[in-house]
Amino acid sequence: MEYRRIKDQDKIGDPVNEDIESLRGKPILDVAAPYDKTKWKMKSIVTLALTFLTSSQAILIVWSKRAGRYEYSVTTANFLVEALKCALSLVALGRIWRTEGVTDDNRLSTTVDEVSVYPIPAALYLVKNLLQYYIFAYVDAPGYQILKNLNIISTGVLYRIILKKKLSEIQWAAFILLCAGCTTAQLNPSSDHVLSTPFLGWMMAIVMALLSGFAGVYTEAIIKKRPSRNINVQNFWLYVFGMAFNLIAILVQDFDAVVNKGFFHGYSPITVLMIINHALSGIAVSMVMKYADNIVKVYSTSVAMLLTAVVSVFLFNFHLSLAFFLGSTVVSVSIYLHSIGKLQR
Repeated sequence: MEYRRIKDQDKIGDPVNEDIESLRGKPILDVAAPYDKTKWKMKSIVTLALTFLTSSQAILIVWSKRAGRYEYSVTTANFLVEALKCALSLVALGRIWRTEGVTDDNRLSTTVDEVSVYPIPAALYLVKNLLQYYIFAYVDAPGYQILKNLNIISTGVLYRIILKKKLSEIQWAAFILLCAGCTTAQLNPSSDHVLSTPFLGWMMAIVMALLSGFAGVYTEAIIKKRPSRNINVQNFWLYVFGMAFNLIAILVQDFDAVVNKGFFHGYSPITVLMIINHALSGIAVSMVMKYADNIVKVYSTSVAMLLTAVVSVFLFNFHLSLAFFLGSTVVSVSIYLHSIGKLQR
């Protein structure tokens, strides 16, 4: 579906809403005041939260497997993730309604035109989340981390195409360095099979990167289209469609297993912890998109990859190699170059 569907919403809504399409060559969000401490604090909190939550996702997914397979239904797990995110959004809205009252920006009632854009990212996230589980059948954790870096470049390209946001040459160079740094940090010099991924695994990784990048940038466009709209309302509608699509996935893929064994068959405490982690990560991502942007999200998840390696030292007796230190240095330089490039843009 063309991005013009988002553009059409401006013709009906509040006149203060500015057409994203008209911002060609301009940043999608107006520049905040240089010393906006409240916004800076919120951006820092959500970015740190996303980094912490993302760093443990791959570990929890691997831990949730038994004898190399998932004993639970991944579609039911994804459904519960969306349901939990939806419930948390409603709880947050309830607190806002009690303290601030119900306004046009935080009420759940909306128009068909506003809601009609949410099924697109919800469907993309459904496929991406399912691939996130199935790709572990073809790669190990280090291989997954390496292939996941494809999302860095796809996000940068789609960020330029969809949001019309111009990136400087320094920022493009920083993207390439970031991808190279994260890849280098995850390499295992004692193994010859880290990159020995079957063709189907590569295809799944490429599709997952493209879906993740497109869904993230598209969602950011939706969220920032109406900056005054409460983020919890926007999350609620996105997660409602996410629940609907995951319910369809359950009926198509795991209907017999759910009927015969039960909805929660194969669940363990690790599975429950993984669902909570994914739910909180999803909310943190939306908050980053609201108060920062997809570029911050990419760097946050990239730093999380390095943090995962550090945590693995204590959990799995992982030995930090020279490649890890070199990769960490390259990532640090990349983050610095990106910040410089943003200021000079």
